[in-house]
Amino acid sequence: MRGIEGSVVAPSLNMDTAIVILNWNGKHWLEQFLPGVIANSPGAQIIVADNASSDGSLNMLASQFPTVRTIPLEKNFGFAGGYNEALRQVKADRYVLLNSDVEVQPGWLAAMETYLEAHPRMAACQPKVLCHAQRDRFEHAGAAGGYIDRNGYPFCRGRIFEVTEQDNGQYDDDREVFWATGACLMIRSKAFHGAGGFDADLFAHMEEIDLCWRLRRTGWSIGYTSSTTVHHVGGGTLGYGSPRKTYLNFRNSLIVLTKNLHNGWSFGWLIRRLILDGFAAWKFILEGHGAHAWEVAKAHWHFFVRLPRILKMRKQLLAQETSPDLTGMYQRSIAYDRFIIGWKRFSQLDKSAFRDKR
Repeated sequence: MRGIEGSVVAPSLNMDTAIVILNWNGKHWLEQFLPGVIANSPGAQIIVADNASSDGSLNMLASQFPTVRTIPLEKNFGFAGGYNEALRQVKADRYVLLNSDVEVQPGWLAAMETYLEAHPRMAACQPKVLCHAQRDRFEHAGAAGGYIDRNGYPFCRGRIFEVTEQDNGQYDDDREVFWATGACLMIRSKAFHGAGGFDADLFAHMEEIDLCWRLRRTGWSIGYTSSTTVHHVGGGTLGYGSPRKTYLNFRNSLIVLTKNLHNGWSFGWLIRRLILDGFAAWKFILEGHGAHAWEVAKAHWHFFVRLPRILKMRKQLLAQETSPDLTGMYQRSIAYDRFIIGWKRFSQLDKSAFRDKR
């Protein structure tokens, strides 16, 4: 089969993969990237779930892409809630959750299917994610697989905080990681629904980290494969410089760690984390980004308002836990390593600080 510009497209393994793109006012991204998804995804269901867009996305899809199934949602449920609502209406063995601003290449789907099916206890995996604008650099969201430090700050192979690495083949491998990006996530439907889907209270940002962590706690693993690459624009719905994104990241990281950290969670840890967030807020102020500092404070307030409910969820998750697997958690502070020591690349991190399998 032929794809864009006559390139050969590897066939999908079977019809049991559904690519689901969650859209919110991303008409221009769909117009730009959906043709490539269609051309390079033979045999797969292609579905756009729409979070009550107001930019004419559904009308455009009906006129320009009539073969693409649409799932209109009654309101903007956010990334987490939107996917929960949409995937209840999709029947497939595997889902691919794909951002609307992602460019795929020939063979991408078969490569991920082959990798996932070779590992029966793997719930989900991601490909290599590079930047669309700087095509030889890793992209912020996922890069070459995700990790988390003891304080709940996420980072990736190829990306630590704001610093992304150039792709020189240093992460050309297949391996287990702590979390996989929601920008291009292949996940078994039985794993997704078995875990209860995303935590809709998170709305957006870090919901995939929370889901991957909960899956690991019930015996699943999470993987990364460099056998295929996608290019991600990033910030297509909510820009990287958005104060709203700052709020969601700081609030949700507190929620995710409080819910999931098995033995290490305590109010002492919480105080340490709040102090670190305070330093981040002062950094925003000194850089002239006072709005972001306010969002950090607001994130803390809303976290404490929700804390009784979060602790109840934590208790429920502990009761369901079969395998408190923290393999890959970084036992140092990634913030200290980045901003005090000055480490900018994953290869510089202390390898002995990553938790091993027990």
